[in-house]
Amino acid sequence: MSRVTEAPAPAMPNPAEPAAGPTARRILRRAVTGQGRYVTLGALLAIGHQAGEALVPVIIGVVVDRAVATGSTSALVQWLAVLAVVFAALSTCYRFAARAGERAAEQAAHEIRRELTGRVLAPYGGVERGHLSGALVNIATSDASRVGAVNMALTAGAAALAALATTAVALLSMSVSLGVLILLGAPPVLWVAHLLGGLLQRRSAAEQENAAHASGVAADLVAGLRILKGIGAEQAAWARYRLINRRSLAATLRAAQAQAWHDGALIAVTGVFITAVALWGARLAIRGDITIGELIAAVGLALFLLNPLALVSWVNAELAQARASAARIAAVHAATPAVRPGGPGPATPVRGELRLHGIADGPLHIDDLRVAPGEMLGVVAPDPAAAAALVRYLAREADPASGTVTLDGIALTELDPALVRAAMLTATHDAVLFEGSVLDNVTAAGGETDALDRVLAATSVDQVADVLPDGMHTMVGERGRSLSGGQRQRVALARALQAGAAVLVVHEPTTAVDAATEARIAVRLRQLRAGRTTILVTGSPALLAVTDRVVLLDGDRQPVVGQHTDLVRDHERYRTTVLA
Repeated sequence: MSRVTEAPAPAMPNPAEPAAGPTARRILRRAVTGQGRYVTLGALLAIGHQAGEALVPVIIGVVVDRAVATGSTSALVQWLAVLAVVFAALSTCYRFAARAGERAAEQAAHEIRRELTGRVLAPYGGVERGHLSGALVNIATSDASRVGAVNMALTAGAAALAALATTAVALLSMSVSLGVLILLGAPPVLWVAHLLGGLLQRRSAAEQENAAHASGVAADLVAGLRILKGIGAEQAAWARYRLINRRSLAATLRAAQAQAWHDGALIAVTGVFITAVALWGARLAIRGDITIGELIAAVGLALFLLNPLALVSWVNAELAQARASAARIAAVHAATPAVRPGGPGPATPVRGELRLHGIADGPLHIDDLRVAPGEMLGVVAPDPAAAAALVRYLAREADPASGTVTLDGIALTELDPALVRAAMLTATHDAVLFEGSVLDNVTAAGGETDALDRVLAATSVDQVADVLPDGMHTMVGERGRSLSGGQRQRVALARALQAGAAVLVVHEPTTAVDAATEARIAVRLRQLRAGRTTILVTGSPALLAVTDRVVLLDGDRQPVVGQHTDLVRDHERYRTTVLA
C-alpha cells in the first residue's frame, strides 16, 4: 500500500504566517541572549578593567598625600606596589574582556547568517522577490556583523557605567559636592547621546539599503557580462551602475556626516561636563576642603571621564546602526512565501502521474492535461514566457493563480515543496554548475552509483571528459565558466539524470549542443528514462521525435496534442515553431 511521508519539522517559523517572524527587537535580543555567557563574562571583566582605570588617579593622589608630602619611602614603595597590582589586574581584565566580547559578537553574527541562509534557501522561497542576490549577500555580511557587534557594545557599555559609578564613589569620598556633580551631570550627557543616535540610525539604514542595492546590481552586471558585450550595452550598463553607485556614495557620506555630528556633539558636551568637574575640584582645593592629593585625583578622574563618556558615544552609535540592520534582517525573514508550504510528502512509491487542470495564468493556458505514469511527454511553447511559467509551477517555485497541478492525484499545493522536488526534479535551462570537479557536479544530487556510466554515456559527458586535462576530475570553476556552453549543458543534464527522480522535467537542455550530439542524447535519454515520467519542455526536433506525445501550448487556445511527426505534417503553427 502507498503511504504518505510526513515532512520533517520546520527549522524556522511557519512561513504561512510571515508576521510571526522575528522582529528587529527580537533579533537584537536573541543576538545577546544567545551569547549570554560570553556577554556576561566580557562585561564583568570590562567592568574590572574600567574600575581599575578609575582607581589609578585615586591611588596616585594617595601616593602624593601619604608618601610624597610626608617623605616616607616605605609608604611610597607600598603604594607603588599597589599601583602595579592594579595595572596588572586591569590589563588582564581588558585582554580577556575583549576576547569574550569579540567571540560573542562573531558567534552571534554567524548564527544570524546561518538563519538568513536557511530562510533564503527555504523550499517555499519568496525572499528573492524584491531583493537582488547581491543585496541579500550584503545583508548576510554587513548587517549581520553590525547586529553581532551589539554584544561588544553592551560589554563596553557596562564598562563605561562601571567607570562612571567608580568615579562618582571616589569623588563622593573626597567631597560630597563633587560626587553630586558627577551623579547629576552624567544622565543629561547620556540623554543627549540618545537623542543624537536617532538621526544616525536613520541615515545608517539608508546607507545600508543603498549599499545593498549597489552590490546587487554589480552582481547582476558581472553575471550578465557576456550578454551585455554581445548586445553592445556596456556603456548603458556602466552609466546605470555609476548612477546607483553615486547614490550609495551620497548615502554613505550622509551617514558619515551624521556620525561626525554625533561624535562631535558628544565630545563638546562631555568636554563641558569634565571642565566643570575640574574647576569645581580646584575651587574646593583652594578653599582647603580637599588635599593636594585629592585635587590631583579629582583632576585625573575628570580627565579619565573622557574615556567612559567616549565609550557611551560609541556604544550609542553601534546600537543605532544595529537597530537599523536588525530591521533589514527582519524584513528578509518576513518575506511572503512564494508557494504554500504544504504538509506531507507525495505518496510512495511515486507513480509519476501528473495532471494540470484549469491553468490560466498570464501566457500559460491549460484546460486539462494528463501525463501518464512512465510517459515521455514533449511540450512546445511558441511563447517562451509560457514555457518558463510551466517549469516554475512544476518546480514549485510558484503556484498558478488559478487551476491545480497534481502529482498522483494530490495537489502540489498540499504537499511539502522540498519533498515534491525530491520526487519531481526540474532541471531549468539556466542550471548552474558548482565550483568543483565534473564528477562532483554530476553526482551532486546523489543517485545510484551503478547508473553513473550509463548517464555519462547518455549525455556524452564521457566525451567531454576525454578532452579535459584531468578527465572527470577536472575542476570546472565557479558556475562552470571553464567549460563551453554545450559542455555545461551536458554536465547539467547528466546531473539531473543521475538523480534518478521518479518524475523529471527538463527545460531546453541541448540548445548549445551540436546536432549530431543532440540526436545521440535524444535516443539514449529515451532508453535511460524508460518507465519513468519525463517532460521535455523544448523546441528541439531531435528530442521531440523520441517522445510518446507532444503538447503544443498555443496561447489561450486549447493545447494541441499529437505525435511529433503528425504535428509537423498537419499543424502549421507547430511546424513553424519547431522547424524555424
